Amino acid sequence: MIIHNLETENSILNQFIAEIRDTAIQKDAMRFRRNIERIGEVLGYELSKTLTYAEEMTQTPLGAKEISVPQKDLVLCAILRAGLPLHQGLLNYFDQAENAFISAYRDHKGNSDEFDVVVSYLASPSIENKVLVLIDPMLATGKTLENTMKALKSHGTPKQIHIVSVIGSNKGVEYVEKIFPENTHLWIAAIDQELNSKGYIIPGLGDAGDLSYGSKL
Repeated sequence: MIIHNLETENSILNQFIAEIRDTAIQKDAMRFRRNIERIGEVLGYELSKTLTYAEEMTQTPLGAKEISVPQKDLVLCAILRAGLPLHQGLLNYFDQAENAFISAYRDHKGNSDEFDVVVSYLASPSIENKVLVLIDPMLATGKTLENTMKALKSHGTPKQIHIVSVIGSNKGVEYVEKIFPENTHLWIAAIDQELNSKGYIIPGLGDAGDLSYGSKL
């Protein structure tokens, strides 16, 4: 796996990360969603540098100009519900991409900290021989990405996979590195050291879905 950890370089991205982590600022759900969206835009811009490009002739009012543009073979796959603001940030830049949506949730057995990741909804175009972008803001254990990829197998085999995340854990990154193809790219804004007993990233930021859209039962 090719890991692009953007926190190793100074950029405006760090400001957005600081704000989504801040317990006072993150209480503003609209600002939280917008910051996640802006992180998606930055990660999308960096991702765009690795895509396949082709020359196209563009006609202006005064002449013509050949411009190198990315091939239109992207499928953006958002993992619901937390992935929606991050997905929107990528869609702002890749507005001609196809889109897929998949729901995944943690199913805890009784009061146990152990859990399975259950996929219960999938809407996707064919991903056969396309560039698949998996969008999951919190890469905690890596199980969600693993089960998402299993669910998408019925829709084809992509020629390239990109994973876009906001914050990950060392354990989660190591896990997806083992189970995804070697040429997979991971685009991530920060990697934290630990997971707690419930599988949440420490220090992380909390539950990205709840902070974006409100608490759930």
